[in-house]
Amino acid sequence: MAEAVANVGRRINETVEEGKDSLDLSKCKLISFPDGVFKFLRSVSEKICVITLADNEIKAISSKFFSTFTQLRELDMQGNLLTKLPDSVGEMEHLTSINLANNRFSIFPDKLTEIATLEKINLEGNSITEIPLEKLSNMPALKWLNVKSNPLDPNTQSALQSLHTFEILTTTAS
Repeated sequence: MAEAVANVGRRINETVEEGKDSLDLSKCKLISFPDGVFKFLRSVSEKICVITLADNEIKAISSKFFSTFTQLRELDMQGNLLTKLPDSVGEMEHLTSINLANNRFSIFPDKLTEIATLEKINLEGNSITEIPLEKLSNMPALKWLNVKSNPLDPNTQSALQSLHTFEILTTTAS
């Protein structure tokens, strides 16, 4: 545990000292985004555009995360234990890519459809059965959606195939 904490501290220090625009806390055995990190990153949070929290054990992400990192363009949270996102994710004005693959979503995170800048959504390997097709087709920037390895119902599968406004990766039923 101490090693994991030291690893997080080291990576945060690098981001602050080098004035990086990205923060990589992947594979740090995190169960949540550490509250202390908000204070530590206060001076550079406006600069951070890319955050990677992949391959941790995060069960929930707070609204504070999205209200702190307002300039976020890319968020990678694949390989965690997330089941939902806070409503505040819908207020992200610069987010272009979100990776939520291999989490525990059973419901499509609807608030993502409110992000006008979002181009890529990866939800591969979750437990989602239905997708808000109409809302997705109204997203102005969406170019790519990955819903492979989700137990989508056959009607959703065929409806997805008829949408051609963006690239869709899906597992077709055989």
